[in-house]
Amino acid sequence: MRVLILFPCLLALGGCNLLLPRHDPGQAWIELNPQVPHSLRAAEVDRKALDDHRFFQVSPGAHELGMRYRFEVAGSNIGPDSAPYERNCLIRLNYKKFTAGQRYSLEVGDVGFRAWARLYDDQRRMVASGRESGCSSGA
Repeated sequence: MRVLILFPCLLALGGCNLLLPRHDPGQAWIELNPQVPHSLRAAEVDRKALDDHRFFQVSPGAHELGMRYRFEVAGSNIGPDSAPYERNCLIRLNYKKFTAGQRYSLEVGDVGFRAWARLYDDQRRMVASGRESGCSSGA
């Protein structure tokens, strides 16, 4: 009986490793670090849509990353007695020096109606910043 209970737990733990693919050492890996409860997803590399929206993995050199960031603007930023307003923004970030085997971290945030993105290397140095490329309301 114990084996029957233990077996699904072990399978579930092993499945956690399947959630993200292995990092290819010949490419740069960019982790997405959204700020809860906001939503961030990888959208495109060099203006080509991605199949997996959980991370970026790019060849060395220059690339343009496109990400979708969904956040809520507080009603107090809009006007008295206003309801919160949801924004869905495409942010583009250009970086010319992606290095094979390097891990990068992509962070996003917002100020009022504006979204921003910052790319950090593995030493926690900011190496690039991104800007909005278009926003819409809602999802």
